[in-house]
Amino acid sequence: MESFILVMTTFPTKAEAEQLAEKLLKARLVACANIVPAVYSLFQWQGKIDHAEEVLLLLKSRKKYFKDLTEWIQTHHPYDVPEIIALPIVDGSREYLDWMEEETSLADWS
Repeated sequence: MESFILVMTTFPTKAEAEQLAEKLLKARLVACANIVPAVYSLFQWQGKIDHAEEVLLLLKSRKKYFKDLTEWIQTHHPYDVPEIIALPIVDGSREYLDWMEEETSLADWS
């Protein structure tokens, strides 16, 4: 079975998250992107606790594309150190996973 992943990253605005999601969809590196608005984040940054209102971008892809996704996110992200976390998709409906595989089978990010 193909290895699928869910990649998470946060952005300061919905527009920035949507812009990257559309680029990744056009390149067929992801089959689907979800933008979750109004995430309130607390984190350690440069020696202090920081707070930020963000949006969460969820990207469904294949494990074999993680390195490329990481490069795309780092290149197009406004943060110095963007969150880029991949979680394995351990199971799912066969129809959905087949659809994910089909949508990312023609990946072209050149």
